[in-house]
Amino acid sequence: MEKNKKEKTDSQADTQAHIQAHIQTHIQTRLITSGRGEDESSLPPVLYPATAFENPSLAEANRMSSDPNETRLYARYGNPTVDAFQKAMAELEGAEKSRAFSSGSGAVATLILGLCETGDHIVAQSQLYAGTVSFLRFVAERLGIEVSFIDGMSSGAFVEAVNKKTRLIFVETPANPQLGIVDLSELAEIKGPIKVVDSTLAPPVVQTPLKFGVDLSLHSATKSIGGQNDATLGVLSGSAELLNWLWTPSVLLGANAAPSEAYKGLVGIRTLGVRQERQCASALKLAKWLEGNSLVESVSYPSLEAHPQYELAKKQMSSGGSLICFDIKDPEINSRASKFFDCVKLAKLASSLGGPETLVTGPAFTTHVDLTEEEMKEAGISKGTVRVSLGLEHVDDIIADFEQALSAIK
Repeated sequence: MEKNKKEKTDSQADTQAHIQAHIQTHIQTRLITSGRGEDESSLPPVLYPATAFENPSLAEANRMSSDPNETRLYARYGNPTVDAFQKAMAELEGAEKSRAFSSGSGAVATLILGLCETGDHIVAQSQLYAGTVSFLRFVAERLGIEVSFIDGMSSGAFVEAVNKKTRLIFVETPANPQLGIVDLSELAEIKGPIKVVDSTLAPPVVQTPLKFGVDLSLHSATKSIGGQNDATLGVLSGSAELLNWLWTPSVLLGANAAPSEAYKGLVGIRTLGVRQERQCASALKLAKWLEGNSLVESVSYPSLEAHPQYELAKKQMSSGGSLICFDIKDPEINSRASKFFDCVKLAKLASSLGGPETLVTGPAFTTHVDLTEEEMKEAGISKGTVRVSLGLEHVDDIIADFEQALSAIK
């Protein structure tokens, strides 16, 4: 009797473990379960606002001061809430480890300054977030780090640009703002340099770069991951070895995430799946509508069959993402582009993305204003370029708003 009871209990435990393992293969479930401590019964994330913690002993304080995994010494070194966010992101990205930063730019700065030194070489694509381009131009090159900018959409371009001094390959896919796609499998085959992918425009429910074999995945979690336009946060995910190495420069640069921002990131993760499902569906519908508008020169969205890398996008992404880019025909005629931004009523003019409101901006005048004319051309940006971040409004209302705005600029 006891033996049968034990076998039944063991069988139930095995069944439950199997069910749990199956459930955990779905990222939509991991969005809800990730980042929760084993002994934590609170359903919402727990915020530890502390900047300092009492040390158990001087010897222990000495050990903690050089431990990249320590969370209860001093907030610039680590914090329990920040650690929960990092563990959640590592689980979502399929990474050994993640490290959270004060912003996406903080992650970029720590990455480059932590891994590269004078005499090193970086290969970066021309189609990048302008803040990253500016950092590479203004900081990296001033420190004697050579940077080669190439067309990231051109097959074989990264391989050709790499030399024996290349320390880092920096990629953004989809690329901001024209949504070009880099072949991650081809990128991963390059031996030697560390390969980092900025996947801000495609959060983990849409794309997980590490599964293709690259070394690091980067996000401005300020955007879709936080999802409410109220968090300033960055995150890098990859091997424990690389992320532990980057702990020292992140501490020295003061670039580690604040507990309050990591808390917002954890809250944002819980709804990331349902938000992206709605936003991506809306983006596809709006993109198809824009294709048929006579005042629109071109529309770029990875899930449109007209996108030049449509098949590659299907291979790497579960959807096209929540961002669209389109170009207004003859933008100089009666300042059509400026009038469009003046005429939209429901969509908000703002230089961000991933939040609950639909946002529009003109990259040439805002997000990429620091680029030279040649750099803008290489990034596919003109005065008529419009970037749209789809929110959670009903898509038919957004289409009606765009229809009246475009009609007003004829």
